[in-house]
Amino acid sequence: MRATSAWRNRTVKPGMHEYPITVQIIGIAEKSCREAGAVRVTKISLVIGESSGFIGESISMYFDIIAEGTLCAGAALEIERVKAKLQCPACGEIFTRAPLSFACPCCGQDGGPTQIGKEFYVKAIEVEGEAAEESDIGKTSA
Repeated sequence: MRATSAWRNRTVKPGMHEYPITVQIIGIAEKSCREAGAVRVTKISLVIGESSGFIGESISMYFDIIAEGTLCAGAALEIERVKAKLQCPACGEIFTRAPLSFACPCCGQDGGPTQIGKEFYVKAIEVEGEAAEESDIGKTSA
C-alpha cells in the first residue's frame, strides 16, 4: 500500500496502535472511492469513543503523513468523540461519570461500565469524481 511507503520517508517511527488502524482507515476510504468510480477522497468521518483505546489526535497526526500519495491525500478527517457512560445497577440510570466519582447522580450507587464510549468506526466517506459525490458506508468497523 502506498501509505506505508509515504511513512518510510519520515523520521518518526510508528510505535502506537493508531498507526496500523490509520493505514486501515485509508485502505477502507480508498476502496470506497474506487467502488464509487471517484477520483479522490475529500472527507472521512470517524466516531471514536473515549474508552475505545484509540486517541483521535494520534490518528489525525498519522493520517496527514500516511495519506500522502494516496487517494486520501488532502482529505479532511472529522472525528466525532463519544463520552463513556456508566449505568447504575440499582436504578438503571445511564450517566456520564463525574471527575473522581462513579456515583449515580440519581441514587448515589456506583455505576458500572457500558458499551457507550467504546465505539470506533468509519461513519462516512465523501469522495469527489464523476460517478459519485458522497459514499456513506454506515458503521463499518475499521
